[in-house]
Formats: sequence, C-alpha cells, structure tokens
Amino acid sequence: MAAGLAMVAITAVQFVAARFSLRAHLTSADIASLRFAGAGMVFVPILWRMGFAKMGELGWRRACVLALLVGFPYPLIINSGLVYAPASHAAAVCPASIVLFSFLLSRIVFKDPIPAVRIVGILMIIGGLLLFVSPAARDKGDHLLYGDALFTVSGIMFSAYSILLRRWSVDPLGATAAVAFLSCLPLPFVHLLAPTGLGAASAIEIGMQLVIQGLLAGSAAIFLYTYAVRQLGPQTASLFMPCIPITTALTGMVALGEIPMPRQFVAIALMTAGIALPWLTKQSAPVPRSAADTR
Repeated sequence: MAAGLAMVAITAVQFVAARFSLRAHLTSADIASLRFAGAGMVFVPILWRMGFAKMGELGWRRACVLALLVGFPYPLIINSGLVYAPASHAAAVCPASIVLFSFLLSRIVFKDPIPAVRIVGILMIIGGLLLFVSPAARDKGDHLLYGDALFTVSGIMFSAYSILLRRWSVDPLGATAAVAFLSCLPLPFVHLLAPTGLGAASAIEIGMQLVIQGLLAGSAAIFLYTYAVRQLGPQTASLFMPCIPITTALTGMVALGEIPMPRQFVAIALMTAGIALPWLTKQSAPVPRSAADTR
C-alpha cells in the first residue's frame, strides 16, 4: 500500500512538471530522454552489480517486451499527448484506461473473479474520470481527441506490463533495471534525430526534469508499482491509478495555480468513493459464525 501511494505522488508531480517544461522549452523527446538518462544513472550500475546474467534469467525477449511497454516509448507517447491535450486529461485518461484494461486482461488471462462490489467501484471510478475531463472536453477539435487517444494507448501498454509481471513472476528490481538499461540504448539516436529544446532550457529546468522524470518517475515509480503488483496483484494495484487525478489536481493548484471546476471536485469525490468501496465493504462484511466461534 505504501509503495502504491508513493507511486501516485511521484506520477502526479511528473505530469505537472512535464506540462511546465512542454509549455516552456523542452520537447516530448527531451523529457523522455531525461527520464531514462536519470533512470539509467540509477539502474545501470545496479544491473552491472547484479550481473547481466540476472537479466538473462528474465530473458532478453521478455526484457525487450517489458521495455517496449513501459520503457522509452511509454513516456514519449504520454508527452506527445500532452502537446495536444491538457495535463488534467493525461492524469484522468491514463489511469482510467489502466483500471479498465487491467481488470479486463486479468479476467481474460487469469480468469480472475470480479466481485459485484468491485464492479460497482470500477464504474464509479470510470464515471468520475469521465466527469473529471468533461469540462475541458467542450472543444471537439481533432488535437484534443488525438491527445486523449495517445493517453489511452499508454494506459493499455501499462496494463499489459502489469499482467506480464504477474504471468512471468518477474523480480521487481531486475525488471526495472532491465527496462532502464534497454531504454538508454536509443538515447544517442534520439538526441541526434529528434527535435530538441535543450539548448534553450536553463540548467535548473534540465536538472529538475532529470530528477523528477528520471530518478523519481523513471526509476522509483516503476519499481514501486512493480513491487505493488507483485504483492497485491494487477487488479488491486491498478486501483491506485485513479488517485492520480486527485493528487495531480491538488499539485496543479499549488504549483501552477490551476483551480479545478466544481464539476471536477465532484468527480474527485466520486473517484475516491469508488476506490474505497471495495475496501469498506470488505471491512464491514459480517464474520462467519464458524470463524467467530473459533475466537
């Protein structure tokens, strides 16, 4: 639970920081590069110490699949979406799609049962997420739809990542190190071929993104979510995702001065209720007579 909550906080700060720099100097490729440059500083030495045989145990093919899902393409897709749609859309659409597809894929792959109360909670979460983005959805332009589509694709990718973690029984540290290492390999080519704003950005802005996107979002958050999936399962771990719009809205109020509309506050309350419903129902469930007698 602590790992999941820490991941939520890091992700919220990541969205706000990315929006700040995308409006200033940096490009989506710049932010993705800084993300894995920072992550590589953390995990490449770890992988070197563990030995590349550790990644061999995971399997190069599996490592490459995981890297394609949450490695360099993942933040590049999100940051590209932030060019076309507001950060509030990213903070809402990404978690909504992760929740939806994590439950669907878990049901398909593992035949996991889904209790009725959890279905109600999921519907409340998705309804709250849709309500959260609706104030900004009055603009029906193709750019906004394109950004939301990119956020949905990123959610599907992250859901598939969590399912494969469980199916392959992946070690969290080894998987995260492998993703960081493989994502560092294309960085020189991206720097040479992709548009960049690094020359116009200040050293403080670059350093801030290196820490937030790389050390925190690119390494710590992935490891924390990997650990949460391993301990709780992909369905339960995915329920942390709807907390991201809540924390992003609060962070945006403080850092960017963006005050959510009243409808968005209602959406936040609805999402919180949907998240808490399965846990509250479980805690308030009556104790079976046989269990009570054994006490």
